[in-house]
Amino acid sequence: MTVPQMLPLTNLSECCSLGSGPLSPDESIRYASLFKVLAEPARLQILSQLATKGCGPATVNDITESVGLSQPTVSHHLRKLTEAGLLERSQQGRTVIHSIRPELFAELRTVLQMD
Repeated sequence: MTVPQMLPLTNLSECCSLGSGPLSPDESIRYASLFKVLAEPARLQILSQLATKGCGPATVNDITESVGLSQPTVSHHLRKLTEAGLLERSQQGRTVIHSIRPELFAELRTVLQMD
C-alpha cells in the first residue's frame, strides 16, 4: 500500500483555525462520528465511485462491479454510509438506488476549511 503524498502548505499562517471557529462539544461528537464512518477504505472507495458518476445514483450491483468487493460487503458499507447520512437510499420497485448527499460533504468541507 502506497502512502499518499502530503501537499505542502503555501502559507503557514493559513494553519491557525478550522472552519468557522471552535466546534461545540455536540458538533465535535457529530463530526467525529462522520469522519469515523469515512475512515474505512472500502467506504471511501465506494464514495469515490459514486462521485465519478455525478454523485449517483447507483445500485448495489453497479457499485459491486466497479469496486471489486462482494455484494454483501458493499451492502454493509452502503448501510453504514446511509445510517451516517452521507448517502440517500431510495427504492424503485425491487431496485435500491444509492446517491451521495452533497450538502453533508459541503458541511464537512467547511469544518476542515483552513482559515
